[in-house]
Amino acid sequence: MRDYLSWHDEAYRDSGSPLSWRLSRVRHHVEQVLDAAAGRPVKVLSLCAGDGRDLIGVLSTRPDRDRVSGTLVELHPQLAGRARTAIAAGDLRLEVLEADAGDPAVCEGLIPADLVLMVGIFGNISDEDLERAIRAAPAFCRPGGTLIWSRGRDADILDLNEKVRAWYAEAGLSEVAYEKLDDADGELPALGVMRHDGETVPLDASRRLFTFIR
Repeated sequence: MRDYLSWHDEAYRDSGSPLSWRLSRVRHHVEQVLDAAAGRPVKVLSLCAGDGRDLIGVLSTRPDRDRVSGTLVELHPQLAGRARTAIAAGDLRLEVLEADAGDPAVCEGLIPADLVLMVGIFGNISDEDLERAIRAAPAFCRPGGTLIWSRGRDADILDLNEKVRAWYAEAGLSEVAYEKLDDADGELPALGVMRHDGETVPLDASRRLFTFIR
């Protein structure tokens, strides 16, 4: 299993890394969601949140951060601890839940949300779990809510990201943006921004959402 603590430290230290590119794009889209909801309360949920630097980095600089509340779910104790420290320093209305985001029971009381982050998950789970997590997306979002996801593209002709985009559409989410970075030290990072256009549905708590295999 990957050492996620050292991986975070090394990749984010390089401002030109694919991970740093992803961070900047996620922050950009979080800013857009908050700007579009100006004056209204926003509930957020970040699954497998790491140290939360995407969401926390945005909120820490905003004068309207008090209207944003929510939860970061992260299993790694040191990364979760870093997130708690940053939240306290920024006086943010966020909580950190040190738990397995693949367990649907963890999401009880946390959804539906106005903004959902599923960043850094899809490249670390099986294709079967990937499809299951995507088809569960309507349960995570309020009507009109936004979901941000990421997954590195496949180098061969059959890039699974095209299926990912189709699965989201079949689940009832509209694509707001799909961005990718080419020639990134052999990596092919990409991320998508989806809007939930339908009604929120209950989450099936009887089936595990995903399990990390990396």
